[in-house]
Formats: sequence, C-alpha cells, structure tokens
Amino acid sequence: MVPTIIILIILLLLIGLLFVPLDIYIDTKRKEYYAELKGLARASIEADKMEFIRIRIKIPFKEYYYYPLKALSSPKKADKNKKIKKKNTHGNRFTPKTILRLIRSFKIKKWEIDLDTGDCITNAKLYPLFGFMNYHFEGMHINFEGRNEVLLLLRNRPVYIIKSFINF
Repeated sequence: MVPTIIILIILLLLIGLLFVPLDIYIDTKRKEYYAELKGLARASIEADKMEFIRIRIKIPFKEYYYYPLKALSSPKKADKNKKIKKKNTHGNRFTPKTILRLIRSFKIKKWEIDLDTGDCITNAKLYPLFGFMNYHFEGMHINFEGRNEVLLLLRNRPVYIIKSFINF
C-alpha cells in the first residue's frame, strides 16, 4: 500500500512538472535576459566585471554562477589513444520541420519594439507602417531619438516542447 502511494505521488509530481510554465524574457532597456521555470529555476545572463558575461542559475535556497567564456578558453588536450566515435546512423532529430514545430509551440505574451533606424527619412517612411501595426498588434513604436529597445516575453510548457518532437 505504501509503495503504491509513493509511486503515485512521484508520478503526479512528474506530470505536474510537465505543465509548469517556462518563460523566456528579453528586455534590452533594463538589460534583463532570463529563462525561468516558474517557481523552480531561473537562469539569467548578467554582465560581469572580470569575465564578459556570467550565467546566474537560481533554484530554491541555492544560487550558482557559471562563466561560459571561461569554459571556452581552456582547450582540452586530445587523447591520441582515444577511439573514433561512430557517426549517428539514426539521422538527425532536429529537422527544419521539427524546429519549426518547436518555435510554433511558444506563445508571445508580451511584445514591444522601439526602433530608430538612424535615418530620419527612413523613420518617417516607417512611421505610418508602425502606427498601423501598433493599432492591430500593440507595442510597436518608431522614434527619432536614437533608442533601439526590445521587450519580448515568450511562454511555453514542457509538455508542448515534448509534443513538438513527436511526429504525428
């Protein structure tokens, strides 16, 4: 009786994790870039004084820092006695059709763009187009002040990501 209850609880937790929202947030105005599994984990890209960038991974009660450029700069020595790996004979799972289904599984929750091309004539030509698109989609602006800013919030769920890899 007890093992079946434990297995049932673990199974329900795993099914619940499939429906936790995954957010990808990009804001160039406030310089915030992160991917977050709501309430479970958050990975954000930050500027660093010593290294160029660092990735801060935050999980409940713990915080980790990862320096991706430091990992790239230290080359590993090749072992001459190492066997050559065989090529993958099963084919590539990441076909263009699969990638397109993965991209379509994301939903845009928030979208704002503030654009300045640097040329006042081009800005003037784009102004009516952005005004028309702003009327229908909201969040599209053109400016003459030299600001180029983007705000994008994408949301998905792990179950939809898994579903995009399954062929029907």
